[in-house]
Amino acid sequence: MSNNSNTPKDTHYAKLRRAFRDEKSGGAPAFRPRQPVPPGENAADGLVRLYGLHTVRAALDNPRRRIKKMLVTRNAAERLEIADLAALPFKAELVEPRDIDKITGSDAVHQGVLIEAEPLKPKRLDTLGDTKLVLVLDQVTDPHNVGAILRSAVAFGAGALITTARHSPQESGVLAKSASGALEHIDQIEVKNLADALGQLHEAGFRTIGLDSDGPAELEKSFAGEKIALVLGAEGKGLRQKTRETVTTLARLDMPGVIRSLNVSNAAAVSLYAAQRWFAHHRSAL
Repeated sequence: MSNNSNTPKDTHYAKLRRAFRDEKSGGAPAFRPRQPVPPGENAADGLVRLYGLHTVRAALDNPRRRIKKMLVTRNAAERLEIADLAALPFKAELVEPRDIDKITGSDAVHQGVLIEAEPLKPKRLDTLGDTKLVLVLDQVTDPHNVGAILRSAVAFGAGALITTARHSPQESGVLAKSASGALEHIDQIEVKNLADALGQLHEAGFRTIGLDSDGPAELEKSFAGEKIALVLGAEGKGLRQKTRETVTTLARLDMPGVIRSLNVSNAAAVSLYAAQRWFAHHRSAL
């Protein structure tokens, strides 16, 4: 039987004693928010740092990915179902979350795991294969947007993402985290000249549809043929003039609300959904 002699009166006097001590010492200690940790040095030349559970799991499962090093917390290793770090074919170290913070910065949501790996090599346009749906980005530079677009592209079954060698983000932790693993599941094709690439897509049987808020036709009424390439421009400036002149047609997303345009990653998701719905209807009608 416990001897708990605390009473409301005892608690009251305990609070008074603490208040007296705080007053003598200059007051109660103020709340001190955790100081942000800036990112550390960049990865060695030829390597990228990828972090986050979905991102790393997808990288581990990708035979094309060459991983050189892993830092992982005990909890993250369990969530990744890694029972024995020593059995991995690369160097792996068990660390605390703050050790990864020192590398990525405390603003990065690393979820307790980080890898250093070789970036995936972009493919050539002539290796596109027999996919029926691709996305083309005309100088979309924000890695968050490109990562989100990659995620939607994989979710809706697009076969490739085509970008320009210049004015496009390089593979990075931010892009990969935004893609949530999609980076490992879709061909990325890099071209030097977008207008020439669109011409090659036309020769391969693609109907190229440029998304434009002032496009003459609704997107849903612009689909035709067996292969479709959706072309999206950068935030703000949209498609470049040469791109607008080269695509098969310009089309708009009709929106009944007062806002007439979407973030490019949202526009990509809506357009991909519409294209897949059209393909499904087109196949069932044959």
